Amino acid sequence: MSVKSTAAGGSPAKSRGRTTTRGTAAKRRAGEPGLVQLLTPEGERVEHPDYAIDLTPEELRGLYRDMVLTRRFDAEAITLQRQGELGLWASLLGQEAAQIGSGRATRPDDYVFPTYREHGVAWTRDVDPLNLLGMFRGVNHGGWDPNENNFQLYTIVIGSQTLHATGYAMGVAKDGADAAVIAYFGDGASSQGDVAEAFTFAAVYNAPVVFFCQNNQWAISEPTEKQSRVPIYQRAAGYGFPGVRVDGNDVLAVLAVTRAALEHARSGQGPMLVEAFTYRMGAHTTTDDPTRYRSDEEREEWASKDPIARLRTYLEREGLADEAFYAEIDTESDALAKRVREGVRNMPNPGTMAIFENVYADGSALVDEERAQFAEYLSSFETGDVETAGTGH
Repeated sequence: MSVKSTAAGGSPAKSRGRTTTRGTAAKRRAGEPGLVQLLTPEGERVEHPDYAIDLTPEELRGLYRDMVLTRRFDAEAITLQRQGELGLWASLLGQEAAQIGSGRATRPDDYVFPTYREHGVAWTRDVDPLNLLGMFRGVNHGGWDPNENNFQLYTIVIGSQTLHATGYAMGVAKDGADAAVIAYFGDGASSQGDVAEAFTFAAVYNAPVVFFCQNNQWAISEPTEKQSRVPIYQRAAGYGFPGVRVDGNDVLAVLAVTRAALEHARSGQGPMLVEAFTYRMGAHTTTDDPTRYRSDEEREEWASKDPIARLRTYLEREGLADEAFYAEIDTESDALAKRVREGVRNMPNPGTMAIFENVYADGSALVDEERAQFAEYLSSFETGDVETAGTGH
């Protein structure tokens, strides 16, 4: 399987009013010649000269199952936040193919550096969905051991994980390990200095890292054309490594492209940039109202490219799945939602004084003083329970 970057032209859209120009820009860019696609929005299988994939019926059904269960988990998390059980949630709705396809392309010994929205990637790395929710409930700082699944903790600081991934990849290269690293970031993060520095170091040191950009068209309320004068994947050329744009709503194309990119990195050819051209169907987070900055028409256009619907259409057309299969997935989805709902509500709250623990390895007089002051403050309440006071949600 060859890997190469195909130039895609097109100048940025002129700003004449955000909700009217965004649809035009999205239509133009989605049709650019550099887009790798293996499954059309209508569920038609097509070929690409540089990227091929041959999956068994079981593997295809597995990808469908992954996307459906990930979407159900995500929906349940949104509901929990609306009910006051989570402080915040960043939905992946619409980006299931980008995450499942790329996640399933990794090997167990590869290492993943996510942002805060890679719930689907976490699923492919066997991270329990409940572990993702502890941080958003405020009961821990990330509820899993990164080295257990080679899946780093979520990174809230925009773009910083690309530097972490690059440094880790440089270490992998020095160790001579047959592994690759993949770093996720969004179109908005592509404007961060950390990402530029990561690109520079990865290129100079020929680090085995894949930079996976989920271009979901919006950096909160800022459209992609305000982030870059050229398609994001073309930025790689300026740093001396290849880039490619893939249909981020096509799970087959994402899987094929990411596999090739990871193999490119593993084989000593250095970094590669993958831009998954997708769409954030929901809000940036549960504190956001996307109706203030984008049109219903734009959202409806992308709804017709839904990643789950197109794979289901293909499965049904080819006779690769029956109603019993879909019913089984629905039952499994309900069970997952119930487990997540009950698990979140039963998460133990940390002790109030735990905030002072593990700050300094050898202790600190200042922290000791602050601990004593806070304990005295808590004791002024009638409950007087230093370990539990103030831990309610």
